[in-house]
Amino acid sequence: MEIVIVRGGGDIASGIIHRLCRAGFKVLVLEIEKPLTIRRKVSFSEAVYAGEVEVEGVRAVLAKDLDDIKYIFEKGFIPVYIDSRGDIIKELKPLAVVDAILAKRNLGTTKEMAPITIGVGPGFEAGVDVDLVVETKRGHNLGRVIHRGKPAENTGIPGEVMGYREERVLRATGDGIVKSFYQIGDKVKIGDIICKVGESEVTAEIDGVLRGIIKEGLYIHRGLKIGDIDPRNVERYAFTISDKARAVGGGVLEGILYLRKERRI
Repeated sequence: MEIVIVRGGGDIASGIIHRLCRAGFKVLVLEIEKPLTIRRKVSFSEAVYAGEVEVEGVRAVLAKDLDDIKYIFEKGFIPVYIDSRGDIIKELKPLAVVDAILAKRNLGTTKEMAPITIGVGPGFEAGVDVDLVVETKRGHNLGRVIHRGKPAENTGIPGEVMGYREERVLRATGDGIVKSFYQIGDKVKIGDIICKVGESEVTAEIDGVLRGIIKEGLYIHRGLKIGDIDPRNVERYAFTISDKARAVGGGVLEGILYLRKERRI
């Protein structure tokens, strides 16, 4: 059984997971105890809270231990396991480990973890801490597999959608517990109060569809990205994997197949 372990279950990671699963790999997702995912309707990390979740016909189920992981694999589903340090990697001995946490820095993934290791986005150097890196910056190189060197640096500036960048991102205006007033998929207008963080209001700066919002009830800190408004105003985009996630997923799949062939694994 060819197992690929993906560290992280957010929206970009889920595009990778979905593509690998469709290509025939057994995929295990490693998550933290309280994921801060925004695009929750298309993220396998949501299984941590809901117990199970389905993204475009692929189901993931929360696993409590190694036996549970094996049982979920047998059922044909994706196990999601809480393991921030990746301790279970040594037990499962996967074909590949993919770090898709998107922390903008390497949180502990090394080439020694598996025959094939891939880092996603900034924070990794191909040939040093991982075998390959996949570019996540929008533009000409999105999804490109890097065999030597680093991807584009993180600028901290959101990608442009219909001329909007920072305006489409919702950020916490204070510290506190999140209280939402809108659901993912809702249409919102400039000035609408989307949620409160503690006693601070977070308002929409553009019209569009609420494509993502962090889970209500979490305690978060000022400045954290907590939501995403899509100015294209197409509701179904909030419930389907993005073009960016699909492109990155294709790069990861290419990287695994390439190294498996080159190394005759």
